[in-house]
Amino acid sequence: MINKDQFLKKDKFALHLGIELLEVSEGFAKAKLDIKEKHLNGHNIVHGGAVFSLADLAFAAASNSYGNTALAINASISYVKAAPGGTLFAQARETSLNHKLGTYTVDITNENNDRIAIFQGMVYRKKQKYD
Repeated sequence: MINKDQFLKKDKFALHLGIELLEVSEGFAKAKLDIKEKHLNGHNIVHGGAVFSLADLAFAAASNSYGNTALAINASISYVKAAPGGTLFAQARETSLNHKLGTYTVDITNENNDRIAIFQGMVYRKKQKYD
């Protein structure tokens, strides 16, 4: 099992964005992002890249949670509602796992539990341990 604090410290981009990793267990992770002005796009709503990055961090934590290195081989996102600000949460859940591949679904919601986006990703699971 990975340590959530050590995992986040290694992800310099997530730290730069202000993403927090709240919880990690086997095949699961939850992260949050308090939206700041720097996260907004030209329409004054949360930039899709910020939403994707939040989901990607939760996906990475959930898929590496067993302690083996897991690397994304596919990821997609569907934006279902604009987010004007506030706080966003990403909750990653494992949907399938074998010795080489893992698939995950990440729900991105706001503080009112409104769904903002749905992210799906697949990882290749290496034999080497996550360091």
